[in-house]
Amino acid sequence: MHLRPLAAFLALGVLLGLLASAGAASPPPVAGEDGMVASVHALATRVGNDILRRGGNAVDAAVAVGYTLAVVYPAAGNLGGGGFMTIRFADGRTTFLDFREKAPLAATAGMFLDRAGNVMPKAGLLGYRAVAVPGSVAGLDLALRKYGSMSRRQVMAPAIALAEKGFKLDEADAAGLNEAAADFRKDPPSAAIFLNHGRPYRRGDILVQTDLAKVLRRIARQGADGFYRGPIAERIVAASRANGGLLSKADFAQYAVREMRPITCSYKGYVLYSAPPPSSGGVALCEMLNILDPYPLKDWGFNSAKTIHYMVEAMRHAYVDRNDDIGDPDFIENPVGRLLDKGYAAAIRAHIDPDKAGNSRDIGPGTPPHEGSETTHYSVVDKAGNAVAVTYSLNNFFGARVTPAGTGILLNDTMDDFSEKPGVPNIFGLVQGKADVIAPHKTPLSSMSPTVVTKDGKLVMVLGSAGGARIITIVLQTFLDVVDYGMTVQEAVDAPRFHHQWKPDKIFVEPFAISADTRAALERMGYTVTQQSPWGDAVAILLGGPALGKTVSGYCCFAGVDDRRAARY
Repeated sequence: MHLRPLAAFLALGVLLGLLASAGAASPPPVAGEDGMVASVHALATRVGNDILRRGGNAVDAAVAVGYTLAVVYPAAGNLGGGGFMTIRFADGRTTFLDFREKAPLAATAGMFLDRAGNVMPKAGLLGYRAVAVPGSVAGLDLALRKYGSMSRRQVMAPAIALAEKGFKLDEADAAGLNEAAADFRKDPPSAAIFLNHGRPYRRGDILVQTDLAKVLRRIARQGADGFYRGPIAERIVAASRANGGLLSKADFAQYAVREMRPITCSYKGYVLYSAPPPSSGGVALCEMLNILDPYPLKDWGFNSAKTIHYMVEAMRHAYVDRNDDIGDPDFIENPVGRLLDKGYAAAIRAHIDPDKAGNSRDIGPGTPPHEGSETTHYSVVDKAGNAVAVTYSLNNFFGARVTPAGTGILLNDTMDDFSEKPGVPNIFGLVQGKADVIAPHKTPLSSMSPTVVTKDGKLVMVLGSAGGARIITIVLQTFLDVVDYGMTVQEAVDAPRFHHQWKPDKIFVEPFAISADTRAALERMGYTVTQQSPWGDAVAILLGGPALGKTVSGYCCFAGVDDRRAARY
């Protein structure tokens, strides 16, 4: 595994004249010779690259990165959360691992409602009652046992060392911890780790996590049983019971990863493999692409009023279906075949007025043609052509902001991803329906969309993002920016974004996403446009060149990682 440093590759790009389109807006992508790891944290990326360099495959590297992010990026990297993994093997086979969290066996549909039947503010976000049964350890362990080539001790050693010896915090690391400092102070075990003797951490401080190192060592020795059976599970359950939570030993003993077929669809000759239910990501992504496939987006122009109009209407219709029809496949029958049917997409296109915004009050479950915060993503490609896309999460940054004593494990607040009350928005503003109501041992609906793209049987792209409800539209726009607009992979993840999710009926735009003229044109069509701070953290690898149709001799892979995380602080 060899990586060309960014500055050196910049010089290479200038000499070869390949990256003139990048201009001043984005640096050129980082290039890799024998494979590539791309994540939001440099230390985790370095660990994954080292695993590839030592002969590990893409799954080995993905598992190593997952455990390392749990140490160096505790806002979203985790042992106490869950996620999804999409794998495409070099021989063309694909699979999907669902290690998303599950509701405790004691959970009930109305557990976050007061006596009047109203949702209690933040009840599903903070504290032990917000915690669902974690799945990350089970998912990473199964992936390594079934598809890896290295031992747990080998892939986990870097994470253990970083937790035990500590690592130096950069500006974004310290700022992220400080954002949650007030909540950490309310939980003594969290404060003991994530505050520096009671004060916020600063850039250059060393974060040591000795309890987490001990937990990682136990997992390295015993695998998933070291987490789900024995003292670690017992400490988590004891803390939950002592603080009003619902977790039990039976919840941990019964947790199991689901292995499934990815959602598959095509767009202009490209084939996408993405997350199936209980994620809505693959279904909504493919539904939007089916709607947009016949339109000449390139001719209309990047983020022109016409392009945004048709993309927003595709988003609006897809989120209706996402919010109402999709849920845990063990509890409901997901209408995936109908939602991904090309004829269904054509029926939606027939409802799009070319000159006028749709109205979310008139488009909803039961109306024709419809029927009744934060995560982190990383992408890996090895020299053989195996590809892994992983998105996992604590839900909100730092999850429920509680740490069971003696574990060093921040726990998730994923119970908020359920529909606590149909029709009431969750933290991401999503208005979901009965398909996602809380039930024991049920997995909440997700937007995580780890995606692999091929063309003519060859690997083209591995991508995903953080961003809560906006993950799906981030992945959509990153893919289209490469395929339709010819951007380099770095330009694509940097490009300013817009988002619509049916309700609230607004187009959200990042700064510089649209011009004043474009905004005026959209408002004349009937849209409400709202600017917000940048969102998400897209991570993508493009095979063959920095952009489609462009190659650099000797390099297999080009990575784009956006800098929105750093820009937020």
